[in-house]
Amino acid sequence: MIGVFLVDDHEIVRRGLANLVDGQDDMRVVGEAATARQAMGRIQATVPDVAVLDVRLPDGSGIDVCRDIRSRLPGIACLILTAYDDDTAVSAAVMAGAAGYVLKDIGASRLTESIRAVASGRSLLDPGAVRSARTRMQEPADDDPRLGSLGLREQQILRLIADGLTNRQIGERLGIAEKTVKNYVSSLLNKLGLERRTQAAVFQLGHQGAGSGGRNGSGGGYGSRAGSSAGAAGARRT
Repeated sequence: MIGVFLVDDHEIVRRGLANLVDGQDDMRVVGEAATARQAMGRIQATVPDVAVLDVRLPDGSGIDVCRDIRSRLPGIACLILTAYDDDTAVSAAVMAGAAGYVLKDIGASRLTESIRAVASGRSLLDPGAVRSARTRMQEPADDDPRLGSLGLREQQILRLIADGLTNRQIGERLGIAEKTVKNYVSSLLNKLGLERRTQAAVFQLGHQGAGSGGRNGSGGGYGSRAGSSAGAAGARRT
């Protein structure tokens, strides 16, 4: 029996997913959460085989949750389920250790087959996306002039975004107000010509060491993990 944990902030979506999963002979829902904060504690308590994670959550993202799960409970497979087909988010999901990334318009039978696939250890990620993400992490940093436009505090916050911290966590780490962090995030996104935190996280990974002294002083190494929040196309998440 495959234990499935559902993370989505829309109750109707969770109910539909739960009915679909519980209607299968070989799987059952072992828990649900509507926020990233709820998810980690409940997932640790239930230890499912598969966590189905929405990207957009009120207090973070499913990719953040995926990164934490893979760090603490690597035996759990993470399947990212989202309404947004975003190449940057796919790359972030790869680096967070997700086993698959599927869109919400997927058919019911394909979704249950995807859950079975990742539960058995298979990866549903496009091989090209995996290669691209890994190459980006291994490439030497280049001298991107956009990094030089960032102030010291913005550089610190950019590194912490890439480490997967939320605005609140960044504020606690740096000793500044969450609203102040939000203002800095808006500013650095504007300077980098980016729209979403996901893009900022991937940008930082691709420029490790360039213009901002690497990740030293960011509050921890990043390794092969990526934290991010993904939003709708054209919507700025700060």
